[in-house]
Amino acid sequence: MFTGIVEALGEVSRIEDRPGFRKIWLRGPEWLGKYPSGGSLAINGCCTTNVCEHEFACDLMKITLEKTSLGLLDLGAKVNLERPMALGEELGGHLVQGHVDGTGNVVSIQTIGDTRLVEISIPESLRRYVILTGSIAIDGVSLTVAELRADSVVIGIIPHTWEVTVFQDYFVGRRVNIEVDMIGKYIERLLPEKFLKGELREMSGQ
Repeated sequence: MFTGIVEALGEVSRIEDRPGFRKIWLRGPEWLGKYPSGGSLAINGCCTTNVCEHEFACDLMKITLEKTSLGLLDLGAKVNLERPMALGEELGGHLVQGHVDGTGNVVSIQTIGDTRLVEISIPESLRRYVILTGSIAIDGVSLTVAELRADSVVIGIIPHTWEVTVFQDYFVGRRVNIEVDMIGKYIERLLPEKFLKGELREMSGQ
């Protein structure tokens, strides 16, 4: 479990591609080189597992390559890094699982003073889980939906967040990882199918 508060930027130092499989190595802060084998790490919001002992490397399966943007990373690409939260730590963002729901694209970037407004397209299958002023994770960063449009969201990014995350490298058309707030997904799963379809009369006995 993560919080969506990026700890540091890493950089892709090596890539090994095979059909339906990719392995990437990262370099970054000092703690990354001492990362425990088997330890979890969120890379651009995607939970991965370290498979090395004296450096960080992770294996990416076909489903991960299909559902996330990690398969598009090039050598030298910057990535957001966050270690898992521990029980009792401050929850500065929101509960983020590191299970990417899908990808969107940067539609526009508008600069207003020191702040950026970034519009990101949302896949149709995920739009029902996104609400105005609700939480959303973009490339692993916990953000608040500032504006909700028909097929996209607008998020406001303060200067600090812009400088310490991969947002600084954003451009129109860039693909980004999206994880919607898991609370909405659980509620939908638990509600009776009739309720979700709006068949309230039958449920109330009328």
